[in-house]
Amino acid sequence: MSRIPNTFNALAAQGRKALIPFITAGDPEPDMSLPLMRALVAGGADIIELGVPFSDPMADGPTIQRASERALAHGMSLRRVLALVSEFRKENATTPVVLMGYANPVEAYGVEAFARDAAAAGVDGVLVVDYPPEECAAFAAVMKAAGIDPIFLLAPTSTEKRYDEVAQIGSGYIYYVSLKGVTGSGKLDLDEVARRIPQIRAKVGMPVGVGFGIRDGATAARIAAVADAVVIGSRIIEEIENSPAVEASARVQDFLSGVRLAMDAADKKGTIA
Repeated sequence: MSRIPNTFNALAAQGRKALIPFITAGDPEPDMSLPLMRALVAGGADIIELGVPFSDPMADGPTIQRASERALAHGMSLRRVLALVSEFRKENATTPVVLMGYANPVEAYGVEAFARDAAAAGVDGVLVVDYPPEECAAFAAVMKAAGIDPIFLLAPTSTEKRYDEVAQIGSGYIYYVSLKGVTGSGKLDLDEVARRIPQIRAKVGMPVGVGFGIRDGATAARIAAVADAVVIGSRIIEEIENSPAVEASARVQDFLSGVRLAMDAADKKGTIA
């Protein structure tokens, strides 16, 4: 069993919502990934989403694309991502780690071998953007057998049928893509998010995290009022790429701490104020 359910249960008991930051493994260089993961935890991360760099991402905006390009230029691979998680686990046995990426690296690695090695490294969940639920029941079963949660995306355009498909084979949490577009783009329609989340939660029976377009503590707090988790990626990558290397971890921690404080002060009534 992964660490993800216990994390959400503990947060719910405290009346708090999960903060899930995203960074790309190997960005801006591999030696900085472990310090950045430590900074995320120190800044208040409840779960870490670790991007597996890929050369042809379909859902990532320019900011995360640049992060993948930097990581790939330094030779980052899926095998090295798993080694990074293993290093992280030597000092942190509690914070769940979710790998987020694309099918090609997993297929090249081999699904069974990937499940085995990811579990051994301490991975808790996997979100493969281009594995639609209707086509990967076997993949999800392999992940679950290894104690890894297969996590799926839902979007404003998702149908009731898609909700049912995700509910049947997904676990851990749902990642609700709040925008019609790529990461870091567009403006959030907070009222639409507030309307959608209860419908999704009722259908899928698991926590719902919201990502895409969340760039500050105020927006995170408003999302936290209705969702179970807030996912922030592009804004953190921007902090990394705009900081001198020696300051990047500290700046990321400071930014995330502000988001955490804002979320903890959010309205707990279940509505967007």
